Amino acid sequence: MFGTIESFCTRFKFNADMKLSCTGCERLLRLLKLREVSYRPSSTMVKPREVRVRFAPSPTGQIHLGGLRTALYNYVFAKSQGGKFLLRIEDTDQSRLVIGALQNIENVLQWAGLTPDEGPSQGGAFGPYIQSERLSIYKEHADYLLKKEAAYHCFCSQQRLNLLRKEAMRKKETPKYDNRCRHLTPQQVQDKLEQGHKFVIRFKLEDSSVTFTDLVYGLLQQQPALVEGDPVIIKADGFPVYHFANVVDDHCMQISHVLRGLEWLTSVGKHIQLYKAFDWTIPQFAHLPLLMNKDGTKLSKRQNDISVDYLQKAGHVPKIILNLITFCGSGFEDNRKIRTLSQMIQEFELDRVSQHSAVLDMDMLNYISQQEIRTKCENPEGMSKLANEVHWLVKDKYPDSVSENPHIVEDHYLQNIIKVRKFHINRLSELVSDSYRYLWVSPNVRLQDLQSFSQHPEKVLDFLYQKLQGIDDDCWNEDQLKTELKSLKKLKNDDFPPFPQIMKIMRLSLTGLKEGPAIVEILEMLMKSEVLKRIEKMLDTSISR
Repeated sequence: MFGTIESFCTRFKFNADMKLSCTGCERLLRLLKLREVSYRPSSTMVKPREVRVRFAPSPTGQIHLGGLRTALYNYVFAKSQGGKFLLRIEDTDQSRLVIGALQNIENVLQWAGLTPDEGPSQGGAFGPYIQSERLSIYKEHADYLLKKEAAYHCFCSQQRLNLLRKEAMRKKETPKYDNRCRHLTPQQVQDKLEQGHKFVIRFKLEDSSVTFTDLVYGLLQQQPALVEGDPVIIKADGFPVYHFANVVDDHCMQISHVLRGLEWLTSVGKHIQLYKAFDWTIPQFAHLPLLMNKDGTKLSKRQNDISVDYLQKAGHVPKIILNLITFCGSGFEDNRKIRTLSQMIQEFELDRVSQHSAVLDMDMLNYISQQEIRTKCENPEGMSKLANEVHWLVKDKYPDSVSENPHIVEDHYLQNIIKVRKFHINRLSELVSDSYRYLWVSPNVRLQDLQSFSQHPEKVLDFLYQKLQGIDDDCWNEDQLKTELKSLKKLKNDDFPPFPQIMKIMRLSLTGLKEGPAIVEILEMLMKSEVLKRIEKMLDTSISR
């Protein structure tokens, strides 16, 4: 690279403020502006820092789509840079832990294909990867800040803090700690410690402003001390607060880039002051825009319908879910293109991430899923993959039926069903729903059930059997079946009901349902042998063929 924007401009002889006509140059200049703090001119070549990112959720519930998007963007960014993707569990708030949440997080990442290179299960050289197992590390670093006089013991009671908050609200001021204990003498601190007073440890914020470049939001300036008092870094129970543990862990795990939700952007100034207090290298920050509901509200873990677990159980596959969250989250040149995970890695560009809040349109799930099914149907390999997915869905939902009729999970049968219904389903799991049960389980229908349509249903069924049996296997297709059925409209027989009633007899006999797909589609999906088998089942074996 060219070091700074100025050196880039000098090399190519134009002003950094000049309006560029070349779109490619505009994007390159924007990229340089975003990354200016990372490139420092030097007389010698410096080996670039390895890209290491982390997804650091709290095990306080199931992962929703906002959390999955953060994990995805960290993963594709790391892989696009040849770097590492870490999973770190931030469980320092013990009061909010949910049993089974950690396992759910790992299961969702595995299901989505976002397998961590390091983490609680994978291990790694920078563990432990669960914060509650790193308490001695946080204590060691807090002690360092105390000795450096960059932190101090605070003995203020919760009652006093509540009074400060109420007084600030009465004055319509921003509630914040007044830094009272910062001014205790060493002897006063020692006396209170010896007397057994409860305490927290607070970090001394500097009055100076902090300037930094966010890779999404550009050049920013914050002055933490104006909006809050000295923050707690170690609570009275010995556990660290998020901000302190986050900084310590990111440094110890050699995190190079921090990609996280926009809600943490206001905390960067405080984090940078912590980095400087330790004299540590500051990672590059990139904050992802908020993921919003269509009504403008922020996503919440309390919304069951946007939890990944809910969508899994509804039959949505990983590719569909991942594309949904990239459609609304940007990061790609074309935000409506359906991609595989490997294509996302190849095409993702951090400088394409939008600064605007992203609206999550759940209706897009159906669109993406439909497009994916139709695309796969266009080639043998894709169709085979679809059939394999349905194969396992059928075996899971109807194991007894598969044992009795193994042909229902054979490729030719499954592919035929998918081909017929590809324009009518949003996801493959619909094919094993109760509406399509007749595809996998022969219905239990008696002749008596058909007598509301005809006084002699057995004669109608026998006639249909003979007619359908006469169709060659090679001609069992939509066009031929339509021709044969149309011919029934001209049928004149006193024992036979009108054509609509004949169709109702056929539908109920084959599916056990009074409503559903067109008769032609039902015949096409079940295929000739199964159709004849079901009509035979309806007829008494004594009836002559």
